[in-house]
Amino acid sequence: MKRKLSFAVCVAVHLILVLNMLYVKNVQAENSYTVEWINHNVEVLANGYVLINDTIKVEGTPPTDFLIGFPYRYGGYVLKCLAFSTVSPAQRYNVTVGVSLNGRMGFYGVSVVLNPPPDKGIFSVYFLLSHKLLSQSATNTSLFTLDFPAYPSLTVKASSCNASLVLPSNAKYVSGTVPSFNYANGIELQSFRYEEATVTFTLTTKEIQLFTVEEFRREISISPTGEITVSDSYYIKNQSPQEISSIQVVLLPNASDPTVEDEFGRKGTKPQLVDAKTNCYDVTLTFAGRTLALKSGESARFIVKYKLPSFLSKSQQGGETIPLQMFQNVKYYIKDAWITLTFPEGAKILDLSCISSSTDVTYGVVRDVFQERVVLHRQGALLLDALTVSVSYTYSVLWLSFRPTLWTWALATFACALIAAWKKVKAPAKAVAVAVPKVAVKVTPEILTSFVNTYEEKRKILTEIKSLETAVSKGRIPRQRYKVQRKTLEIRLATVDRNLNELKGKLRSAGGRYADLMRQLEVAETEINEVEEDIRSVESRHRRGEITLEAYRKLLADYQRRKEKAETTIDGILLRLREESR
Repeated sequence: MKRKLSFAVCVAVHLILVLNMLYVKNVQAENSYTVEWINHNVEVLANGYVLINDTIKVEGTPPTDFLIGFPYRYGGYVLKCLAFSTVSPAQRYNVTVGVSLNGRMGFYGVSVVLNPPPDKGIFSVYFLLSHKLLSQSATNTSLFTLDFPAYPSLTVKASSCNASLVLPSNAKYVSGTVPSFNYANGIELQSFRYEEATVTFTLTTKEIQLFTVEEFRREISISPTGEITVSDSYYIKNQSPQEISSIQVVLLPNASDPTVEDEFGRKGTKPQLVDAKTNCYDVTLTFAGRTLALKSGESARFIVKYKLPSFLSKSQQGGETIPLQMFQNVKYYIKDAWITLTFPEGAKILDLSCISSSTDVTYGVVRDVFQERVVLHRQGALLLDALTVSVSYTYSVLWLSFRPTLWTWALATFACALIAAWKKVKAPAKAVAVAVPKVAVKVTPEILTSFVNTYEEKRKILTEIKSLETAVSKGRIPRQRYKVQRKTLEIRLATVDRNLNELKGKLRSAGGRYADLMRQLEVAETEINEVEEDIRSVESRHRRGEITLEAYRKLLADYQRRKEKAETTIDGILLRLREESR
């Protein structure tokens, strides 16, 4: 019995040893690489967003899925992540965010698919983090505090690690949990390093300002002679505790003759060149010719217009080719970017290519009756996106005479009609009453004041109707009382509409800028009505479960932006009329 027991124990011990050897061999096979060095750079962008660049040198055979991360708390601030070969930047790698670091708790991980393996074993991983990690003192606006991950978290040890903060040259270190901006040089980085850090620094220049670019629209127009004009429209929001009266923006390379306009096309102060190398300009915010100081939480829209030299080249199809890098040297984050390329009337697009580091770029060709346009949309854009657009098109110079010929035919037709009508007219046998044409109405300050006050009263009544609908839907008032009050408001609204239409007619008949303002007002009102109808439709579809919550929120946000833009237009028109009535 003892002999059998001893034999069983020996077999068990040998089996454990064999399994242990196999496990060690598998672990060695999985970790058949080492991290020779890693450079960890934390850069603060021009509008306060944080860009982390981890460049890694791997010795041996890198794993298919390389894991890297930082303390879990920073995961909620990650806006985007991308990776590419440092030697060959065109080689982009797929990344999966929010993964586990080998099951360790407390870490936010990212998996990088290194397929094919990077040249010389060197690759870079970029993280873009929210501007909320950078705070600015309300009492001393030159004082900033940055919260950031001090070191990257790896699943293996790194033999050498360099870590630093990348800030403008005028920034000065004040205090922090790390000793300086360059706080690590050639140190050994242990696996699963977990370290949060803060640094306080001063900066008196405008190289860092806390604002968000909510929307960016770039319209590029090519004339029949090949001249290129660009219009960059920015919709920004101040996230700083101090007022912002100017910001720095980057124009396309070789831009010339830049001008600034407010959202109604009124010109402001000429932009000042800050850096010729990056084509960065300082733009003063203006409204109606006056400097505009944005308070914290306020937003504004402005337009920068400029010209580009003609750099068209012959394409293989025989037409002209225009290549453009859209976000070159842009050191600020853009939430929503739209780019439109408009070609001359009669031009035909032969080929369109869009090269981007991301797959969430949508683009296509919009064809009108006589004109074609290219429209691109990108959510979340910055320098690293490397968005390059190349368009080939053909154009006949005969189209230069299209508009003059059209006007000539129109005038000739009108003249023939007048001659034909004149020949048919005979001398009257008796006196005929002749209607005296109405003269243009003279616009007095009283008419303008009456129009503005009447329009404000209409908006107030509409607001009361909406409040009434909300109250009855939530059961705060009886339905019978709701019907009576709504009927009263509708009678008041009909009277106001009638008076408003009469005043609109007077302003239209005055011609000139007043007729144009009335046209803009009607366009904005139509836009608001369409948006409100779309909102009701999408809410109904969401209640029926036809669209997801994410799509519903995205559509709702888009409709709300359109509505706010139209309401801003109406506010601007009323403000202009009120100023002229004084």
